[in-house]
Amino acid sequence: MGTEQKRGIRKSQVGIVTSTKMDKTVAVAVDRRVQHRLYKKILRRTSKFLAHDENNACKVGDRVRIVETRPLSARKRWRVEKVLASAATVD
Repeated sequence: MGTEQKRGIRKSQVGIVTSTKMDKTVAVAVDRRVQHRLYKKILRRTSKFLAHDENNACKVGDRVRIVETRPLSARKRWRVEKVLASAATVD
């Protein structure tokens, strides 16, 4: 029996790291597109999550996948699973 079966399916999101000023924590902005109920225009909505980054491996601008986890602090309920794309370095 794998851990996935025991723990169930966990939600995951893909977003961009916006802040790394905390120790072992990153702020991740996740964009989603919703349609306006009346006017049917597509709108972009952004949610900001605090995610646990054990090795402080993420940099601002990295594209990461975060997964839901148990509460780790007052606002931190997500964990960085994988860095999908590194930020472009500016010289």
